[in-house]
Amino acid sequence: MLNRLLPIAALVALAAFYWSGSDYYTGLAIKIMIYAIFALSLQLLVGGAGLVSLGHAAFFGIGAYVAALLSPESEAAGLWWLLPAALLAAAAYALLTGALALRTRGVYFIMVTLAFSQMAYYVFHDTKIGGGSDGIYLYFRPELSLWGWTPFDLGNAATFYFFVLVCLAIAWGFLALLRRSPFGAALAGIRINEQRMRAAGYSTYPYKLAAYVVGATLAGLAGFLFALKDGFVTPELLAWEQSGLVLLMVILGGMGSLGGAVLGTVTLVLLQELFQSQALFGDYARHWHLPLGLAIIALVALLPNGLAGLPAQWRERREARAAGSTVRKTDAAAPARSDGEAAPAPRLPIHGERHV
Repeated sequence: MLNRLLPIAALVALAAFYWSGSDYYTGLAIKIMIYAIFALSLQLLVGGAGLVSLGHAAFFGIGAYVAALLSPESEAAGLWWLLPAALLAAAAYALLTGALALRTRGVYFIMVTLAFSQMAYYVFHDTKIGGGSDGIYLYFRPELSLWGWTPFDLGNAATFYFFVLVCLAIAWGFLALLRRSPFGAALAGIRINEQRMRAAGYSTYPYKLAAYVVGATLAGLAGFLFALKDGFVTPELLAWEQSGLVLLMVILGGMGSLGGAVLGTVTLVLLQELFQSQALFGDYARHWHLPLGLAIIALVALLPNGLAGLPAQWRERREARAAGSTVRKTDAAAPARSDGEAAPAPRLPIHGERHV
């Protein structure tokens, strides 16, 4: 019950936060929610199917570039066709590259996904598509217009905030249902022991490819929202550093939990903002990568199961201390022998011994 209430409480808190935060903090909350969708999309691969990818940023960037490239400079595009176009572009690239990358395993899969991501990066970086290395602007956020009726305007700050929040809720709910479905159970079996799943009669390749495409589609959604947030898209959104960043979010939060992916996103984004604050660190804020790296090392060392596993880790330590205390009390209450040493604990006779 608690696991079901926590996501709802988090969404309600985010909804209420808009009315109490300044423009800076609401912008930060939007950034966290977009990256949370991005982390959830990778969580499906890493925590769901055991597929560690270093090329996930390609789908994030493709979703962002499609939003910018297909939006006219003089007016707002239609949300009803621009959003599906961004998702389909990310899914199509995932289907093409995943069909090849999933023929490999382990570190080879990691390297192949990285290679495909870098290919997409250099397409946008070294050509005039999307403005080259300078990037491209998105002048108008898309609008949802049905026969002249506009239900909501994404150009409004409050509307866009709650639109991103609804997208996060949909992505979280969809993945939660997917984990409880037979498809999610099959992915869990593949993560634990793929050979045994094959022996049980499952063709694991279609399951992995489907998970790869679904994760890429959600990453495309995150990239689409990121383009709408900043109104500016650069090739750096497809760089391998972006893939490493979202993978770090999943690892910090805990690879077996959807809530952990969101928690890892919140922690990493807030740590970045903290160490970049000149109000706190002055000129040392320019070297924010160093304290951030040390903080990440400390968190990984102290929390092997991620932030989501912290309650279980505390519970195990309490149980271990309680068990140790019980053993010490038992030893103290054991009867002593005539020579002053504690009597051995009673045991059953082994074969050949006489019963006493």
